[in-house]
Amino acid sequence: MHYGFCNLNIVPVRWEPADSSEMVTQLLFGDHFKVIEKRKKWSKIRIAFDQYEGWIDNKQYLDITEDQYTEIEQTPNQLTGDVIDFLQDQQNQLIPISLGANINKVELGGYTYEGRKFQGKIPKEQFLETAFLYLHAPYLWGGKTPFGIDCSGLTQMVYKLNGYSLLRDASQQARQGEALSFIEESEPGDLAFFDNQEGEIIHVGIIMRDNYVIHAHGKVRIDRLDHSGIFNVDTKQYSHNLRVIKKII
Repeated sequence: MHYGFCNLNIVPVRWEPADSSEMVTQLLFGDHFKVIEKRKKWSKIRIAFDQYEGWIDNKQYLDITEDQYTEIEQTPNQLTGDVIDFLQDQQNQLIPISLGANINKVELGGYTYEGRKFQGKIPKEQFLETAFLYLHAPYLWGGKTPFGIDCSGLTQMVYKLNGYSLLRDASQQARQGEALSFIEESEPGDLAFFDNQEGEIIHVGIIMRDNYVIHAHGKVRIDRLDHSGIFNVDTKQYSHNLRVIKKII
């Protein structure tokens, strides 16, 4: 078994080993993973945080040992808290990193970091403050940053920054937590899931106060939420059909 460490800002993880293949998620700086298959140009990886699998370019990560992988696993996350920040390398050059980069082992790449950090578990009452850091970020399938993010990437990153783990896709996240019967039972920070005509979970958002939801649809936006679903405040139409509300914590 081989192991890797993401030493770049944002690395695409693809469905198949090709630059033209669909991006299914992203690695951010500091993410670590197992390499479960290695080819001449591509590696198939399993990301430690959420066990998500995909292919990345061999030129876009740092090989680490099993001992280093284990040490990272045992070290609590320290995640960057600004939309954009910088690491400093050994030549005093600045390396840009995005919100949510894990800097708990920056020394693996020879970097130092002195910026704002998220550490430990943060009360759910503060989740929305974190979500607002992504407000107006453009929608990007597979994205996980303020420069492009999808619906489940938004919920996963907000929870991760506040010290909690969610799986990657909306359908996977919908299997976590406790189902609630009514919106009135929910609290800000709980998750609302939405399905298509076939009953498949295809969307997720974070519940706010007073029947609003923040979610990624075209961009990260705030819309109305009721028992039918999401009512788009711009188009004056329903955009998503409510399936279930989940309390994760």
